[in-house]
Formats: sequence, structure tokens, C-alpha cells
Amino acid sequence: MPSIFSYQSAEVDWCEGNFERSAVIAEYYNTISNVSFFVLSPALLYLNRQYRQHRAVPMYVVSCLLFCVGIFSMYFHMTLSYVGQLLDELSILWTLAVAYSFWYPRVYFPRCIKTRKHFFWLSGITTVISTLMSFIKPAFNAYVLNCIAFHLLYLTWRELKKCNDKRVHRMAAVMVLWWVLAISSWISDRWLCGLWQAINFPYFHSFWHVLIAMSLLYCCPLVIYFDVCYEMPSFKPKLEYWPSDSWPVVVPYVTLEEPHKQC
Repeated sequence: MPSIFSYQSAEVDWCEGNFERSAVIAEYYNTISNVSFFVLSPALLYLNRQYRQHRAVPMYVVSCLLFCVGIFSMYFHMTLSYVGQLLDELSILWTLAVAYSFWYPRVYFPRCIKTRKHFFWLSGITTVISTLMSFIKPAFNAYVLNCIAFHLLYLTWRELKKCNDKRVHRMAAVMVLWWVLAISSWISDRWLCGLWQAINFPYFHSFWHVLIAMSLLYCCPLVIYFDVCYEMPSFKPKLEYWPSDSWPVVVPYVTLEEPHKQC
């Protein structure tokens, strides 16, 4: 029986051929494409630095977890080990759980939850149970994690109904576009692998890594924008673009207007 740390002991093997470009890296392009997460985390921290000054804990914790997602995904695709698969999927699960705990709007709390502390406990218990279940069938987790995206899209739709800022609507539309491209790449790699191997282009999972990082680059400022509206009422969030509005491809971030003076 192979060790859970052994190469190719995972339940999942993606479409890209194994050890074709390196003797130590199982899936070469699926591995190096995780560099996108190493760019994502510092970019979010730097661009949203005004928000970070007021809400340091959520920003640093979530950014560090996103960095860990990149590390564990890189380890998984490099080894295709069972441990790597678990670390990859559980890092995503815990990143989502922590993000929900910090940023889920209070207005959507279940009626039995009265405070943010209680919601932390609910999120923590649910995540621990999900973590234990992941040891039973790790491959199933990937589908469950992608389904959480639909809940995020639903929340975004509800918030956009209350928002009149055209920039926010545009950012949400671009986020959804990147997500659709990302999930299409993920599904294509899983379900159409034979086709891509036949034409010698089995690299759609590596596209997934880059495209989902791009989607998060738009998603996180969107979440920050709404968090300022709910949790920091003395500030007014303003959406800006880096490097400038005139560029065809931009990265959004949130700035805070001066606090309203109290009489």
C-alpha cells in the first residue's frame, strides 16, 4: 500500500501528462500556474491599503490563506500525493470559511445568530465537520467547493440590487466573466480530457488557476466595498482602478473617503 505522501497516491489525476517536462514535477504547468496566487495576495494588501489600516486582521489573514492555497496547490500538482490533495482542498475550504466569518453581512445571519462571535462559532464548527468529512471522499470536495461560488454570486446579486454605483456593477460583471471562464476551464479539464489530449492541449486546469485568481482580484475588492458600507458607516467606499481608468486592463481596489464629521 503506497504512503499517503507518495507521488501519484491522490484520488485525482488531472488531464496534463505526468512527468513530461520534469523528473520531479508531476504536472508541470498545473504546478507553475499557481504563481498567480503569490501575486494575488500582496496585490490585494498593497492596493487596498487604506482599508487594511482599519481592518488589518481580515486582510492579513485572508491574504495569507490565499498564499497558502497557492503553496498547497503547487505541492499537490507537483506530487499528486494524497496529502497534497487534502491540503489543496482543505486550504480552499478554510479560506472560504474565514472569509465568510469576517465579511458575511450581518443582515444575512440566520435568525438564531445574534452576533459576529456566534457566527464565527457556526462557521468554525461547520468547517471542522466538513474537514473531517473530506477524509472520507476528498475528490467530492472539489465539486462542493465550486458550488459555494453560486452562493457568493447570489449574495452579489442581492447587494447589487441596493447599489447604484455603475463602477461596482461593472466590476461585478467582470468578476463573473472571469469566474465563468475559470469554471469552464475546470470542467473542461475534468470532463473533456480525452478531447484535449487528442489535440495535445491538456492544459485547461492551469488556466483555471490563473483565471480564478483573476476573478478573486475583482471579487475581494467587491467584498471589501460592501464590508465598508456595513461595518464602517462613517466612511464612504470609492472604487478605483490601477494603474489608471484609461488602461484597457485594470485592477480594481477600494479607497476610503474622509470620515463624515460628527457634530
